[in-house]
Amino acid sequence: MMDTRSQCYRCGQRFSVPPNTATIMCPSCKFETKTQSFERLKSQDGGQISFRSFIETARTKLSRSGTGSSKSNKSLNCKPSTLLFSESLSGLRPCRKRALLIGVTYKNSKQKLKGTIIDVKGFRGLLMDTFTFPEEDIRVLTEEEPEPDFVPTKKNIQNSFKWLVEDCMAGDSLVFYFSGHGVRQFDFDSDESDGFDETICPVDFVEVGTITDDEIKSAIVRPLKKGVTLNAIVDACHSGTVLDLPYVYNRKAKKWEISKRLSEDEKHTDRGLAISIAACEDRQVAADTSSCIGKSSINGGAMTSVLIQIVKKNPTITYGKLLDSIHEDIEKANKEGCLPGILKRMLNNFLSQKPQLSASKEFNVNSRFLILQ
Repeated sequence: MMDTRSQCYRCGQRFSVPPNTATIMCPSCKFETKTQSFERLKSQDGGQISFRSFIETARTKLSRSGTGSSKSNKSLNCKPSTLLFSESLSGLRPCRKRALLIGVTYKNSKQKLKGTIIDVKGFRGLLMDTFTFPEEDIRVLTEEEPEPDFVPTKKNIQNSFKWLVEDCMAGDSLVFYFSGHGVRQFDFDSDESDGFDETICPVDFVEVGTITDDEIKSAIVRPLKKGVTLNAIVDACHSGTVLDLPYVYNRKAKKWEISKRLSEDEKHTDRGLAISIAACEDRQVAADTSSCIGKSSINGGAMTSVLIQIVKKNPTITYGKLLDSIHEDIEKANKEGCLPGILKRMLNNFLSQKPQLSASKEFNVNSRFLILQ
């Protein structure tokens, strides 16, 4: 029986294959697959070579091995480790680090933003490189994601909130990051001292609405078990109390203040700790700009840009020092005229954003370190 000819579906090299060979190795690129040979396909097809079947089989093998190419955007998400999953099922898993990062550009609307995906990629790099967050435990929602489940729609954000806090245990470190639009709306629950709810805008907010601070709190703050820490970083307008946390740190007075009347639920001490760093106060707007921070020009949110630079230089910085440093860098950028001139003239002091620190419980900002692990 004579050898048949085959072709490598990785590099395109053609070569001879002995009859009845189940495993084929390309002599050029050494790619190996268990694709059936032409002879075996011929015998199964009654003497007719099923070339289409052969190609489909090879494509399936290549796809499963991860060597196939795709013209779609490369995803920032990867499948979780089966080992870690099995450990969590047994209840014996180690402390977990998990993060949800959301960046919305609203690219098909008049409210388009430029730097949000850059913000997400930069923050993802910070978590992985500085705080050793496992790649498989970071979920990213942007409009660039090829999978529909990872596009930042309201439904996907709500589902991802559940994923973030699911099965959390004492010692776990959770991170929520959002870069996008934030708006205020009238408070109909009468639980806001200023009469407004703070909200974040999913990509489809025009059709389905925003996500309020009450909903965010219910989704990712209330489920925290004792010993779990959630750090939220929100780079959006009107984001000061977007997690609706009761304690706000007064940087000038250097003390915590109660921003609202404590509910019965918030008086419980058997819950985890939620900490929020917001780009600005509730009444202010946050800049999305090509901002000059120090000597570098960065296209992205002003607060995210400076936060990443500061934490990279000092990963064990305290919350108090971090807040002071962010304020100083943004004020410096304002004075140097690096923020958009037109907006600055229109909004005056409202553009001089003042990042805000809030929490579910009081703590010493000068002794507690920003250690996301």
